[in-house]
Amino acid sequence: MEDIYTALQKRLDMYSLGFPETQSKIEITILKKLFSEDDAKLFLDLSPMLETADSIAARTGRQINELTSHLEDMVKRGLLFKRTKDGVSKYGAIPFIHGVFEFQVKRLSKDLALLLEQYYEEGLSKAVAKNTNLFLRPIPVNESIETKSTVAPFEDAAAIIQQASVIAVADCICRKEKKMIGKGCDKPMETCLMFGSMAEYYIDNNLGRKISADEAIAIVKNAQKHGMVTQPGTAQNPAGMCSCCGDCCAVLLSIKRFPKPAEMVFSNYYAQTNDNCTACGNCVDMCQMDAIEITDIAHVNKDRCIGCGLCVIACPNDAIKLMAKSDEKKIPPKTSGQQMMEMAKQRGIIKE
Repeated sequence: MEDIYTALQKRLDMYSLGFPETQSKIEITILKKLFSEDDAKLFLDLSPMLETADSIAARTGRQINELTSHLEDMVKRGLLFKRTKDGVSKYGAIPFIHGVFEFQVKRLSKDLALLLEQYYEEGLSKAVAKNTNLFLRPIPVNESIETKSTVAPFEDAAAIIQQASVIAVADCICRKEKKMIGKGCDKPMETCLMFGSMAEYYIDNNLGRKISADEAIAIVKNAQKHGMVTQPGTAQNPAGMCSCCGDCCAVLLSIKRFPKPAEMVFSNYYAQTNDNCTACGNCVDMCQMDAIEITDIAHVNKDRCIGCGLCVIACPNDAIKLMAKSDEKKIPPKTSGQQMMEMAKQRGIIKE
């Protein structure tokens, strides 16, 4: 009979970016630290499709009172998702990323952080890199775009934020984990934005705080000034928006290890310098992908540039702008649900 934690690993590997097996089985150690055997059994009886406790009880033969208590306990420990609408609560399984990992932001210990770091190096990094394009996407700083280009609403951080019904902000789990093990950077911590039902989950479970659209926009602008890449989910109506650095972010760190990160992201822009360049080096310091080199002037390696525009706001001489890659923009899926479906197709989890 298959071990319950192996079954849990395989199930999590089907969702989002995956949860791959490693030779050392470090992923099983992590699961045992987070899930009891009963937790694992209940998780395996659920899917990402949200259900009421009554529906789950009828389907699985569980006693409703004990089941509801167990579901609520797992929600509070960041092991399940819950949405309440019109007084009716529904529950569902979640991926490891975005999900179980991020939902530990208030419970993260040094022991767990060290296990997660080992797992990232042994297996998770490659899984993240392989599917980055449909998970998070760098969007440009508005003032960085060459004036002939038109910014689509799905590439405008303020427009994305303003369409959200509810907004929450939380600490960055990647930065927190790195800091806990003596790595990473000292960039702002409270930078991860959640929208809609995901924001409500963060607020209800004390993982983040509710904020206004104006405060969310100010957080993003401040993060950009600190050299952090604005990355919403790869959907026109995303569940969240991250502010990422090349020292801590699981996504940026993963693609940074490859020679051509530009081919691995969902981006419509690249940076280009002009004759105003004085080789001051500000853009080099700001770039999170090591895409700029100074010789006589700054030169952008298009294979490494992900089109975030941070270099533009760092330049004192108006010597660099973002240019559109082509006349036809890549258009992300409309919803987060469609985003997950596209990712599953790309990974071969479901067939076309």
